[in-house]
Amino acid sequence: MAADAGAPRRPWVRATAVLAPLLACVILSAFRDDITTVTSALILVVLVVAAAATGDRPAGLLAALSAGVGFDLFLTAPYLRLVITDAEDIEATVLLVVISLVVTEVALWGYRQQRRAARRAGYLDGMLDAARAAIEGDLPVGAVHDVVARHITDVLGAEDCRWFPGPVTDVRIAILGHDGVLIRNGREVDVERSGLPVDEYVAIPVHRGADVVGHFLVTAVSHPHFPTHEQLRVAVLLARQVAPLDAGGRA
Repeated sequence: MAADAGAPRRPWVRATAVLAPLLACVILSAFRDDITTVTSALILVVLVVAAAATGDRPAGLLAALSAGVGFDLFLTAPYLRLVITDAEDIEATVLLVVISLVVTEVALWGYRQQRRAARRAGYLDGMLDAARAAIEGDLPVGAVHDVVARHITDVLGAEDCRWFPGPVTDVRIAILGHDGVLIRNGREVDVERSGLPVDEYVAIPVHRGADVVGHFLVTAVSHPHFPTHEQLRVAVLLARQVAPLDAGGRA
């Protein structure tokens, strides 16, 4: 799978997720007589939400646990000890941790939904771009192939994709079928689990009626990529955009 662009920042995100609630508790402890327990808990929940909003689950969980520990140490008696003697303070601490964990999961769910929606919007843009290039006739056939190949590369997270006329003749090449299922050596490959074959080709045949007019060859060179079934289907649909074309020109 392609490396997460945010991965290099995760250690800093997680460190901040731990330290921010503790620092907030230290500051709030200076105003124990002026700020209610509920207010302090809500402030800590906001910090947990901020950590979860980064999309990093460990950061959200660490923030929730840090908020609970900080609340116990600095805002409940006896102070600076991981001991709570008051029943209401125990209830408040437990509720703070539970609510923070629930809020973390809700925030992460929203983050995933947002990313999924953005990804699908990107797929649609790619489909429209490829369809426009194939239909409008402003570009030569080779340029249309390049446009579609680029979008396939982006969708699958692969390193390269190129168009070749005619059917696939090498039986060793894995075939991505019209249903988005990858067949390799006669067997179905679970791409989401095992990834695209590394240093090998994956062919996406393009049919025009009963004939195979050509195919796109996709390669994952440096490391495996793990596209979803949805991404595989999008790649197949992108490849179909060149079906009206032939080696000599447009239909």
